[in-house]
Amino acid sequence: MKYSNNIVAVFFLPLALAACTPDESLTAFVPPGSTWTLIEMNGEPVRFDTTLTFPEPGRIEGQAVCNRYSAAQTAPYPWFDAEDFVATKMACDGLADEQAYFDTLASIAFSEVSGPSLALSGESGEELIFALQ
Repeated sequence: MKYSNNIVAVFFLPLALAACTPDESLTAFVPPGSTWTLIEMNGEPVRFDTTLTFPEPGRIEGQAVCNRYSAAQTAPYPWFDAEDFVATKMACDGLADEQAYFDTLASIAFSEVSGPSLALSGESGEELIFALQ
């Protein structure tokens, strides 16, 4: 029976250690449950309401012009990668602005938190600037 205890330890120890791993994503570097308002996209001030929130480790959510959206975001800070992106499918007059935001968000690779500002940038110059609400 001595060997069976060792086998159990070999299989369950990695699981236990994984549960203790701290969140290293962007979520760990912003105030818990914080809401951020988009103020600039690709160098231009935005004229539509869009938010980004961090409801739990490894997740982002928000309200775009017409639709709510969410995604997994588990890349370690300062990297950013919105995966498994989903959004509701409501129609409104601002769908072109919303699609431009979603396209830009999909191209984001880096993040930087500086006090009440959050900058998300892509490798080709894409940029989203948010202000803490």
